[in-house]
Amino acid sequence: MRTIKDLDIDGKRVFIRCDFNVPKDEFGNITDDRRIRAALQTIRYCIDRDCKIILASHFERPEPGKYEEKFSLKPIAKRLHTLLKIKQDIFMAEDVVGDDAKAKAAQMEAGDILLLENLRFEAGETTDDIEFAKELASFADIYINDAFGACHRKHASIHAIASLFDKEHKAAGFLLTKEVNFFSKVLDNPVRPFVAVVGGSKVSGKLEALRQLLDKVDKIIIGGGMAFTFLKAQGYEIGNSLLEEDLLDEARTVMIKARKKGVKFYLPVDVVCSAEFSEEGIAKYLPAQEIPEGWMGLDIGPASSRLFREVLHDAQTIIWNGPMGVYEMDKFSKGSLKMSHDIADTHATTIVGGGDTADVAQRAGDVDEMTFVSTGGGASLKLIEGKKLPGIEALKV
Repeated sequence: MRTIKDLDIDGKRVFIRCDFNVPKDEFGNITDDRRIRAALQTIRYCIDRDCKIILASHFERPEPGKYEEKFSLKPIAKRLHTLLKIKQDIFMAEDVVGDDAKAKAAQMEAGDILLLENLRFEAGETTDDIEFAKELASFADIYINDAFGACHRKHASIHAIASLFDKEHKAAGFLLTKEVNFFSKVLDNPVRPFVAVVGGSKVSGKLEALRQLLDKVDKIIIGGGMAFTFLKAQGYEIGNSLLEEDLLDEARTVMIKARKKGVKFYLPVDVVCSAEFSEEGIAKYLPAQEIPEGWMGLDIGPASSRLFREVLHDAQTIIWNGPMGVYEMDKFSKGSLKMSHDIADTHATTIVGGGDTADVAQRAGDVDEMTFVSTGGGASLKLIEGKKLPGIEALKV
């Protein structure tokens, strides 16, 4: 995979596919700008080479083909301008490939930056439409993909557009290069002991990743809602806790494979339970084997946190994907925050999968203590699973 440094981009029109899909509060304020900051290095590199820079990104999931103000990238343009610390304005197109975007692109001078509107306002984006991709490609001489968080999707601005540029005119940006190099290096040649911490709500979403990790790691810690399917598979009563009954056999298979391979497999020994899925309900700590009927486990308990801390104690490489409980509710966030602190306190190389896991590390104030925090939850999971990402494969041909 070529990187932006391998191309001659001086003075050229450069289309950069970014991932500016950042969280916002109910008032439309950006609450975490990590993904915008992660794109700065590539953008600055292009500014320094007098390029005309066209930026494109999706944001959330608007109805395809329909403009909605709440999904506009205008707040992104403002934050990007602040972070870049440049004097000139960032031009904001009113559409994606319409008259306004084309007119503004035609008027660009060296060093100018144009941000197109939300790519998903066009129906062709999510259907990988080649005609829409041709419209996007007409803006530029060079295509740069720096949107790691969207590389697992076969979308027009990620996949189809790359087929319209030859190898001399397309490459990965600095962020995408860094993400891929980090994951491949750690997964192919980790310093041991190598520990995987896997959480989140469902086993189904992480099953393939678990299978792959069993061939690579020395220990696995399971938390979050998915732990209850494993506990149930061991014969424990789990009350109303989250359960994927059709995956009980798969869960047993994973545990048997771990035992055969000598991989230490850790589940919560106690949980924070409540009779209702809300902050208002009464919460109590219970052993994992004693969840009463009608109650549900919503976080790992303090004994589990102490156990997991001991498990991490001698780790040299840690990969973490998925929270330990319903961290969005303060009452059930302690296990996830404690896990973040414990991982940050180790001397290991620590890799945090994007999405919810990165959000937990941010809330815990541990981002700066981690070796690497990925910008893509789904994409990083696909890499762990050993899958090829469409966005990366498209840059190679």
